[in-house]
Amino acid sequence: RYFRLMCNALTSPEFFNEYVRLPSTEDPPPRYLSGNPKLWPYFKNCLGAMDGSHIACTPSAEDHANSQNQKGFLSQNILAICSFSMCFLYVLTGWEGSVTDSFLLEDAQFTDLCIPQGYYYLGDAGFPICETEMKA
Repeated sequence: RYFRLMCNALTSPEFFNEYVRLPSTEDPPPRYLSGNPKLWPYFKNCLGAMDGSHIACTPSAEDHANSQNQKGFLSQNILAICSFSMCFLYVLTGWEGSVTDSFLLEDAQFTDLCIPQGYYYLGDAGFPICETEMKA
């Protein structure tokens, strides 16, 4: 219950619009990437990294089936995107543990996550490879 209250507070328009700034294509790449020939140009146009994370929860009895994840425990699945400076850039909360990471990304892009053309976020095998931005 407190987790949901905290998530709602952190994702409210008042907090989000004041304290969250997504990276821009105009932002310079981190120096430790652009100055390292082993990493550059492989990370050129990479804005950060994303992953889904399961957070244990105690849902109502009727939500148990939807909240059970692939490992068998009850959870919520959230999508988090971080910059190379380890700052959160985006968080999508509120989905049951049975939801896949690729579905979270699709929902985020359909709702409000904009990935500029030609740029990308690193993700694990749970995310689809795509060349184009989804349109709402």
